[in-house]
Amino acid sequence: QVPFTVLQGEGVEYLGHANDAVIAISNYRLHIKFKDSVINVPLRMMESVECRDMFQLHIVCKDSKVIRYLCHFSTFKQCQEWLKRLTRAIARPAKPEDLFAFAYHAWCLGVCVDEEDQHAHLCRPGDHVRYRFEMELVRMGFDLQNVWRVSDINNNYKLCSSYPQKLLVPVWITDKELENVASFRSWKRIPVVVYRNVRNGAVIARCSQPEISWGGCLELVSRWIIWALSRLDRSVWDGSLGSFMASVGWHWRPVVGEREVLETQSVFVSADSSLTACSGVENAGTPQKLLILDARSYTAAVANRAKGGGCECEEYYPNCEVVFMGMANIHSIRNSFQYLRAVCSQVPDPSNWLSALESTKWLQHLSVMLKAAVLVSNAVDREGRPVLVHCSDGWDRTPQIVALAKILLDPYYRTMEGFQVLVESDWLDFGHKFGDRCGHQEKVEDQNEQCPVFLQWLDAVHQLLKQFPCLFEFNEAFLVKLVQHTYSCLYGTFLGNSPCEREMHNIYKRTCSVWSLLRAGNKNFHNLLYMPGSEQVLHPVCHVRALHVWTAVYLPASSPHPLGQDDMDIYLPPGSQSQEFSGRCLDRLPKTRSMDDLLSACDSSSPLTRTSSDPNLNNHCQEVRVGLE
Repeated sequence: QVPFTVLQGEGVEYLGHANDAVIAISNYRLHIKFKDSVINVPLRMMESVECRDMFQLHIVCKDSKVIRYLCHFSTFKQCQEWLKRLTRAIARPAKPEDLFAFAYHAWCLGVCVDEEDQHAHLCRPGDHVRYRFEMELVRMGFDLQNVWRVSDINNNYKLCSSYPQKLLVPVWITDKELENVASFRSWKRIPVVVYRNVRNGAVIARCSQPEISWGGCLELVSRWIIWALSRLDRSVWDGSLGSFMASVGWHWRPVVGEREVLETQSVFVSADSSLTACSGVENAGTPQKLLILDARSYTAAVANRAKGGGCECEEYYPNCEVVFMGMANIHSIRNSFQYLRAVCSQVPDPSNWLSALESTKWLQHLSVMLKAAVLVSNAVDREGRPVLVHCSDGWDRTPQIVALAKILLDPYYRTMEGFQVLVESDWLDFGHKFGDRCGHQEKVEDQNEQCPVFLQWLDAVHQLLKQFPCLFEFNEAFLVKLVQHTYSCLYGTFLGNSPCEREMHNIYKRTCSVWSLLRAGNKNFHNLLYMPGSEQVLHPVCHVRALHVWTAVYLPASSPHPLGQDDMDIYLPPGSQSQEFSGRCLDRLPKTRSMDDLLSACDSSSPLTRTSSDPNLNNHCQEVRVGLE
């Protein structure tokens, strides 16, 4: 008999016995039931499985969990047979439809009409996600008549397959000029605006690295677009390239070879009327430089020139300040994560824990990411400067910085609804390669493309939640759940590498959305300490000594859980869960446990659950409590 309740579309493919357990493999999970405990792991969560000590299985998961001594088989042959079955089950899919998210959704649609209507309601994200682009334009106050316009140049993804179809650009930039710029940006990922500060009009834009044209010349129009993004005063410049050059004092000067250099003595002024109208902005109307933040180190950026890439040089981008952040590439992050996973999974705990943790450099990488986001936030909020962010391709480090900066600047993105919009807009719409980075893309065997980029960013958000526990509507359980479903493939939200690919496979209509689970109305993920209405801009401490290991993700109990505390519902859809957590699943989350205790703190019938290290003080507390009763 199958030892668990199957999901819609789930079928058990292998069922058998080990010496001390019942083991089952379905098209979604591995389930092992012991006498007094159980293990449930989605297949797509597993990174590797191997045989240890001839008779035992050892599983390494993508979210850092390591499950040792899975179960004991009576013979080596039996162990190898289950190893082969499990290896086949976790292999890369041959086509997207092989992922369980498609089967689950299809079978759910086969139920009765009433349940189908209910399912369609639960599995679709809200209007704030579906119409996020239009709603964000209104919320951030973009002037679409005089300053900005929505370009359809990427309609049907004909310009760039990893960009959304609608792009926000300055109103005086034509589509023909955008095409010219695309020729000189990696993967044709041109500079586009993704955020506007309502208070001072400063914007954040993103793109990929510039490419070197024939003869080594950086394209003039590319520099022109970047200048336009800095919000020039249209009373000085009518939008034409000739007027642009005349207004800023640029002139041609012949140099060695065919290279041309542009010089200027001009200054930046805002084209957004809200900047000059706002008296609260420091140095409003004074000369401003566009901040170009390159996530790479200067050495790495220059090295990319050998591949046709490169970076902006202040000599050729007048009135722009270029800052290199020195963030590590995906290969270094992957190695760091593997070291972290190895250190956190050691049994027993290593005596040199702190030095071993330091050697992983994981917290150092988080620190650099936070510093980059703070730099962008301060430039926009305190100085009223426009910022352009990019790395090499613009789909890994760039969304980390931009999305984190938006959380620092805008309290809307600290709500459950706003956070969903943030993930959809800055990660999914702008082509973060979830399929490659999470290891569930079909027909791809290159392990070098796999890297926990999104997990690292969620860790950084977790650090902010630790430092500002009252300014986020969602709790730590929300982030932990998002980590799990990034890899589980129960939902289709994180399938594919780009919006074009997801649309080609019709993933939106053929799978369920993870936001149906992590919806704003789900009280399980609501932060009880949240204080709505705060407009505070966050200024976190970025030093390594202020950061914490995410114990709920990297240091969970690796041993099997008791039968009464089966946490498989962390992977189940909303319809399979009770409306309220029983508390057992969240017991392993430190902050959630504290909140559970707060709920019962005023109940005189419940005993004290916390004790002091001083036994005399404990006795005193008990005496006082008896006296009060």
